[in-house]
Amino acid sequence: ALRISNTARRDTTVGEIVNLMAVDTQRLMEMSLYLNLLWSAPFQIAIALYFLYETLGPSIFAGLGVMIMLIPINGFIATKTRALQLQQMQNKDKRVKLINEILNGMKVLKLYAWEPSFQAQVEDIRQKEVKVLKKAAFLSATTTMLWTCAPFMVALATFSVYVLTDPNNILNPQKAFVAMTLFNIMNMPMILLPMLIVASVQAAVSLKRTNKFLNADELDPDAITHDDSERNPISVKNASFSWAKGDTPTLKDIGLEVEDGSLVAVVGQVGTGKSSLISALLGEMEKIKGHVNVKGTVAYVPQQAWIQNATLRDNIFFGLSESNSRYKTVVEACALKQDLEMLPGGDQTEIGEKGINLSGGQKQRVSLARAVYSDKDLYLLDDPLSAVDSHVGKHIFENVIGPNGILRNKTRILVTHGITYLSKTDKIIVLKDGQISEMGSFKELLAKKGDFSDFLVEHLTQEEQDENIPDVIEIRKELEENLGAEVLKQHVLRQRSTLSESQSHLSDHSLKNGSITGSVSRKGGNFSRNGSVRSSKIEKRPKPNKGERLIEAEKSETGSVKMAVYIHYMKSIGIWLTLTVFSLFAIYQACSVGAGIWLSAWSNSYEIDPENPDQEIPMESAETNLFLGIYGALGFGQGLFSYTASVTFALGTIRASRFLHNTMLARLMKSPMSFFDTTPLGRIVNRFSKDVDVVDNLIPMSLRMGITMFLAVIGTLVVISYSTPIFIAVIIPIGVLYYFMQLVYVSTSRQLKRLESVTRSPIYSHFGETISGAPVIRAYFQTNRFIKESEARVDTNQTCYYPSIMANRWLSVRLETIGNLVVFFASLFAVLSRSNGLSAGLVGLSISYSLSITQTLNMFVRMTSEVETNIVSVERIKEYSEADQEAVWDISEKRPSKDWPQEGNIEFKNLQIRYREGLELVLKGISCKIRGGEKIGIVGRTGAGKSSLTLGLFRLVEPAGGTIVIDDVDITKIGLHSLRLNLTIIPQ
Repeated sequence: ALRISNTARRDTTVGEIVNLMAVDTQRLMEMSLYLNLLWSAPFQIAIALYFLYETLGPSIFAGLGVMIMLIPINGFIATKTRALQLQQMQNKDKRVKLINEILNGMKVLKLYAWEPSFQAQVEDIRQKEVKVLKKAAFLSATTTMLWTCAPFMVALATFSVYVLTDPNNILNPQKAFVAMTLFNIMNMPMILLPMLIVASVQAAVSLKRTNKFLNADELDPDAITHDDSERNPISVKNASFSWAKGDTPTLKDIGLEVEDGSLVAVVGQVGTGKSSLISALLGEMEKIKGHVNVKGTVAYVPQQAWIQNATLRDNIFFGLSESNSRYKTVVEACALKQDLEMLPGGDQTEIGEKGINLSGGQKQRVSLARAVYSDKDLYLLDDPLSAVDSHVGKHIFENVIGPNGILRNKTRILVTHGITYLSKTDKIIVLKDGQISEMGSFKELLAKKGDFSDFLVEHLTQEEQDENIPDVIEIRKELEENLGAEVLKQHVLRQRSTLSESQSHLSDHSLKNGSITGSVSRKGGNFSRNGSVRSSKIEKRPKPNKGERLIEAEKSETGSVKMAVYIHYMKSIGIWLTLTVFSLFAIYQACSVGAGIWLSAWSNSYEIDPENPDQEIPMESAETNLFLGIYGALGFGQGLFSYTASVTFALGTIRASRFLHNTMLARLMKSPMSFFDTTPLGRIVNRFSKDVDVVDNLIPMSLRMGITMFLAVIGTLVVISYSTPIFIAVIIPIGVLYYFMQLVYVSTSRQLKRLESVTRSPIYSHFGETISGAPVIRAYFQTNRFIKESEARVDTNQTCYYPSIMANRWLSVRLETIGNLVVFFASLFAVLSRSNGLSAGLVGLSISYSLSITQTLNMFVRMTSEVETNIVSVERIKEYSEADQEAVWDISEKRPSKDWPQEGNIEFKNLQIRYREGLELVLKGISCKIRGGEKIGIVGRTGAGKSSLTLGLFRLVEPAGGTIVIDDVDITKIGLHSLRLNLTIIPQ
């Protein structure tokens, strides 16, 4: 993700990349659990078939034929499943991508009351996922039926051929139950084969997707050369660049030489390629032709500041060794000293994901401070002063960037719209339509009376409010000298006329619609892109505990999963549907046990020849057909109820999955902004990707297997107890031993699963953060550090995952012991009961069932553990489904009139605002009146509360005291959407 080219990035969305990491790699790992089955399952089946041939002769080929017939059917189902799996992953990618976009733009969605629209879009994609899940469920049910009933179908075919082809072939207990034991040996591999097939199909799809991503084109490392023997730090010769291969060039025929230690400004109209030029010098664009050489180390300040979820101090150091003297110098030069005093923990304050704890201006200054502290040779500054106030911008230019700043001896490329700084630069590059139209010093370009002069005139018009600033007066004089006073006047009047018409149109439109609009200064003020200064205060306040945290630690429950979680899941399926499913599985198991008991009766029904005691008398054909028919009917019942139960269960779990997802989504959309400020996006994405995937796929599989194995254990114990009632005396101590083993294992694996889930979220957060900051990371050559940090987080996650594998091994050894005890006592009691008239058929039935108990117990405990560990995902989804909510969107009885607001009169009455409980007020009793039609400017330094006023107006933050009245309507008394749909805003 840190190396792929822009062309590849265009074909791979953020949602896909997150799914590759969260879901596809998990499926590849899960496939490793089944790898040994690829050879051991066929081997076990082959050994069983060999001994069956020794017991029943050529008739076993009938059973083998049944197995061979199942292979193409299974192959067809696997092909269909693979296609559905691919389709499902594509839908999942789209959904996670959209969730990412929603989370990144949640503030805008709330300001414009767009939540229902985007919620509907996610639910539409989810509905497509559900349709695919349903199709896959029918295929899975068919596969389960075929392979669950395969041993019985093989037995039925074999026994039928054996007794029908030769009347002298008698199915006595010795043959019947030796064969049954061998069929049972085949049973577990055949039960696991569907899981192996599903896992293989999923792994194949995931491997293909992962392989495609890993083989995607990477950024060309040779696009930029780094020859230190070159004279100038930047040398560009006849170079053209585009953002992706095959695209029209964004920059054309660029020729540029930048001298060492010079300050070069890049100017031009919007969309002329200024930021693209910086990206080209960083190697972020596709070089079509030409030569580019960059000498020395590079520091980069992007136009949109990239901030890590770390302390402010760590953001500035950015992995470098700490130097307090240099750090203090940088903080003062970047005008951050006063901000540090205001932050609750000073420079140890955690500034949150994407810097949501800072205003836009503060973020930009932290980004600049990071670059200055790095002490590089070359500085690429992409409009770093656009988000700061004019006086702060002047301070930064004079103390950092300008001729007397601390970077005065460094080579600096500055993209800027600030015309007051241009006269202090060594060279100016003017871009127009992706080409350098002019290049030279300030005086030289003014004398040319070309594009640079036009640029100055346009921006001079826009800076009318600053016309008394000495630098602006000086530029005006320079233009008058070069263009002539009359020509300059005509240019300015023409520009003002254009602007006036545009503003008049906007004003009329806004008033007609009863909305209040505000224009955002080109300099950007200090409106925060993510919700203003989250902990900024108008006054200084005493520092609380150093390093006060913004991001809340993710909750990890302890102890057993609460019964409420299971009930919640059952209710999501439907209580009656749950009981129906359990009943269907019970009938299926009853048919299975009934078939075994019927086989015992069948094998006992032969008669001994009185004249030859070693010889059995062949059974009448009618009697044989009766036994065979009922045995077949019971087998048919197994298949029918297995399929019906599987389909019903799948539909129920899909219903639950859809309900859980949509409930969590609806709740998320109604969560207050404070929730998104204190919750990393990776944590939320984890719920919608990994946890939803677990609910979609893993819980249904483990729950179905768990129910099947539970009923199989009950059936086995019933058969053994029916055959040898004395065995009941042994069941109790073995059951107690088994219970305590299961208790230790399940509680351990459950908590390990929780810890694994909690330690997975930081991986997602860091991963998403790294992707968004990839250009900055590459520019500072920090790629390896971020990869190592990601690996460290994965290792932390694995320290919770590895012990769960060890716990599995611990369990296996103990379950084998219990299984062997059951076999021993079943055999012992069968021999001892022989003198009491116990028939050979019942002895065979008891022992054959006891031989399968080890595998059945093993699978039951594993599936019980799987259910409890995976149900944690339901617990985590339930947690978000019960999160705190913002105010009601619509209150029908208090809905304002359709034409509200008509006048646009606003009154703030003793307005008090704090961002979260426990924080001090950011607005302390604001009272003022604004009449409709007035244009009001709100000013103040960074952190003064300008954006807080706007957020209060839209109720993104509810008043802690006081109120706001618009046209005689108290906005705190109406629904949120009734308010927000009638206001409009241009967010920064």
